[in-house]
Amino acid sequence: MRLLNFPGCCCTMKGSGKAYAESLQSVLKAFDVEMEALEDWNCCGATICSSVDLEASLTMPLRNLALAEQQSGAGAARVEMMAPCSACFMVLNQAGDEVAKRTPRGISALKTLESNALTYAGNVKVRHPLDLLANDIGAREIAAKVVRPLHGLKAACYYGCLLVRPTAPFDDANRPTSMDRVVRALGAETVDWDANTRCCGGSLMATAEEVGLALSGEVFASAVQAGTDVIVTACPICEYNLECSQRKLRESRPGLKEMPAVYFSQLIGVALGIPGAELGLRRLLIPLEPALESAALKEHAHV
Repeated sequence: MRLLNFPGCCCTMKGSGKAYAESLQSVLKAFDVEMEALEDWNCCGATICSSVDLEASLTMPLRNLALAEQQSGAGAARVEMMAPCSACFMVLNQAGDEVAKRTPRGISALKTLESNALTYAGNVKVRHPLDLLANDIGAREIAAKVVRPLHGLKAACYYGCLLVRPTAPFDDANRPTSMDRVVRALGAETVDWDANTRCCGGSLMATAEEVGLALSGEVFASAVQAGTDVIVTACPICEYNLECSQRKLRESRPGLKEMPAVYFSQLIGVALGIPGAELGLRRLLIPLEPALESAALKEHAHV
């Protein structure tokens, strides 16, 4: 399997989501998935651009879709492009929808592209790596490659507010299960909690920190109440925020349990026996290994 890769601003080897990029590269290689870098890509505008310039917020992701078609050649009937960041995944899909539905905004953005010698025929399918692993590769194939079962580990699968909303191209918008299936295939237990699709406040931390911290606090409180050992994410913004907000949250909640927040690809890599250096584990502010060792000890005591 071969896909184009749109890393976005975070998921490059020089971005804040470097650990995500490293672990995805290693895990997808284990399943014979090849990624080809999208050339000359630009920032997708994420969710922020739409608050200042609606036209640019559509033209920016649409340019990346047009480049994907161009790079794949004129004869390509369907192009698959991976977008690991939830915000990128959402805006790229929205841009494609605007063109497919021939909305006035979509038509206007196409004209802007044409004035810059680009066209977009609507042949790109944007994929999230969680979709790829959960639905194309599947839990059975993942479980077959596990060499270090994560028995005893209680994981809270956090989808966040953008990955399956507003549209849900590969999972249920209100009760997603794809990440839970993948994590259970690793031998871990997934907890039933009510904050799995709530906003973590990540995009607010730079402009309205108090609001962002309140939202992060709700996610942590729900995870702690569910008896979680680790929060598992599929987005570089969520992972960064859920790690970095813990110190400030502890100032007002001194009893808050320190909890690792990791990428789902890192957890898969650990279970597959991929060395930690290839999964970016050393980049975690709160290490994962103590939680794994504690869970293994608890599991051993119950046997």
